[in-house]
Amino acid sequence: MSDLKILLSEGEIPTQWYNIMADMPNVPKPPLNPQTKEPVGPEDLTPIFPLELIKQEVAQERWVDIPEEVRELYKLWRPSPLFRARRLEKILDTPAKIYYKYEGVSPAGSHKLNTAIPQAYYNKQAGIKRLATETGAGQWGSALSMACSFFGLECTVYMVKVSYQQKPYRRSIMQVFGAEVFASPSDKTNAGRQILAADPDSLGSLGIAISEAVEDAASRADTNYALGSVLNHVMLHQTVIGQEAKAQMEKAGDYPDIVIGCCGGGSNFAGLGFPFLHDNLSKGTKVRVMAVEPEACPTLTRGKFTYDYGDVAGMTPLLPMYTLGKDFMPAGIHAGGLRYHGDSPLVSQLLLDGLIEAKAVNQLGIFEAALAFARAEGIVPAPESAHAIRGAIDEALACKENGEGKTILFGLSGHGHFDLTAYDNYLSGKILDYSLPQEVLDEAMAKLPVID
Repeated sequence: MSDLKILLSEGEIPTQWYNIMADMPNVPKPPLNPQTKEPVGPEDLTPIFPLELIKQEVAQERWVDIPEEVRELYKLWRPSPLFRARRLEKILDTPAKIYYKYEGVSPAGSHKLNTAIPQAYYNKQAGIKRLATETGAGQWGSALSMACSFFGLECTVYMVKVSYQQKPYRRSIMQVFGAEVFASPSDKTNAGRQILAADPDSLGSLGIAISEAVEDAASRADTNYALGSVLNHVMLHQTVIGQEAKAQMEKAGDYPDIVIGCCGGGSNFAGLGFPFLHDNLSKGTKVRVMAVEPEACPTLTRGKFTYDYGDVAGMTPLLPMYTLGKDFMPAGIHAGGLRYHGDSPLVSQLLLDGLIEAKAVNQLGIFEAALAFARAEGIVPAPESAHAIRGAIDEALACKENGEGKTILFGLSGHGHFDLTAYDNYLSGKILDYSLPQEVLDEAMAKLPVID
């Protein structure tokens, strides 16, 4: 088999999701009720989540069966291809081998459909008629609107305003699949109206959009909430990526020294990285697993590990995670999917325990890497995915300097066909670097909740 493009058959799509909690030396502390500050029980979550997803949120077993109806829909694009980036290797003149797992082949254009389909499926099974959600760059909103269309569910999306303006065609994709899309903060919810009253020109954030979607779901008996990242069940669903990648690397006769993923809430990073961490935790392998985030929103690299709300209004459970503070307002960078103040409790715990690495990169650097990759490999990456490319290029250049022939695997989480305004701005010199000032971070951190 050629190691330029490594494919699997439909029969090799994973039949189970991998649950890393079965192997972690320390599992995250439980979420806390936002009112009582006591550990959350199933009864706290049933108003907005179906029981099967709640079970997956707290599951301890290592493997969770994928429903056959979900697996059949996965066949629309799975298994996704694994590529050897030989042209990029040549341009970089590196002794490293670079592979990438490409999730942009999904009908929604990113990895988000891996969890959108099971979430829509379980809600349909529970008799829910409508889902409410938020979206940053629009990839999650596109995926959930498509999944809802597959299962005959209504879908309402609160899209972060800066992305709503920057990425109009992602909004169009959602509407093609029947979704109702509002720029967040909106005048449709109490949370949105309060933000607009305080700041009529607010660019929005994922924390604000989550508040609006949760309020929407909690106000209607026929509606549940769906989240595209952060929560344990979302990390679980995404592990089809890494399981396939392991099988493909084996077919190529190779195995990575370094696995790299972009990281905002953590789902793409976890999907690729967790199955390799399984090898580290259960077989003693020594794969480096690296999360790459923007310097403008450096949750893992400069945040604090503590309990914090997942949304601005404080409606969601408090999660144990690295956070910049729920009131942190990220700059309007083009990687809208990475503009989140917190991170997955699973990813956060793994970083706290030293089992993964984190790195922050600047905006000009990620577009430089994106152009180098596109011109070498022929795929225009999403700005979010370009963070992983930047990380991979940096590692490959370090190999060149050190004369080390390491094997690098990174996740190309989605294509950038609807992000061309960002590329236009970069090519015309309108994109500037933004590193988060310490005083801005200190102000947000000062408002973190105090848990006894």
